[in-house]
Amino acid sequence: MSFVIASQVLLWVGFGTLALICAALARQVGVLHQRLAPVGALALTQRLKVGDPAPEMRLSGLDGSLVSIGGRGRPKSQLLLFLSPDCVICETLLPAIRSAGTAERDWLEIVLASDGELEKHLEFVRERGLAKYPYVVSEQLGRGFGVSKVPYAVLIDESGIVAAAGLVNSREQLESLFVAKQHGVGNIQEFLKKRQTRTSSAE
Repeated sequence: MSFVIASQVLLWVGFGTLALICAALARQVGVLHQRLAPVGALALTQRLKVGDPAPEMRLSGLDGSLVSIGGRGRPKSQLLLFLSPDCVICETLLPAIRSAGTAERDWLEIVLASDGELEKHLEFVRERGLAKYPYVVSEQLGRGFGVSKVPYAVLIDESGIVAAAGLVNSREQLESLFVAKQHGVGNIQEFLKKRQTRTSSAE
């Protein structure tokens, strides 16, 4: 009888210890998430920096319409997403693009951009159901924004200023561009630098 009681006591002690360990791990995960909050996508060496005026361009879309890039007095902010039909990560971002196009439509216009063979892009748009978004095939546009890798996104505010920019490899990084605009930072490096400065000042 005493053996059974002792076993139950040890079992409950073990269960309590495990619960404490799980609670401690959950707390550490929360702290880590707070420290590494993805405010802004990961930036490369950029030709254009946050706060710079975006190049103003008037380009032809795949459907023959005129697509206006940048410029002052826009009714909405503009998200340029540079992608490629051959990019696997770009394809995984398409649901997030569609979701943002609906959820943020009151303040955001999405423009898809790339370069290469027109036929390939026409097929990509048709197969992926992207006809509702302006789609520009222009090497000039990519050079103007210093894009060297895709998927790469640039968020231009209503006054034609680059509000955020960087590589976007996931839905979280894409959505973080919107958060970056709200917080006045352009990428995760800038966010962490500001956070470190505030911490140092507090000490």
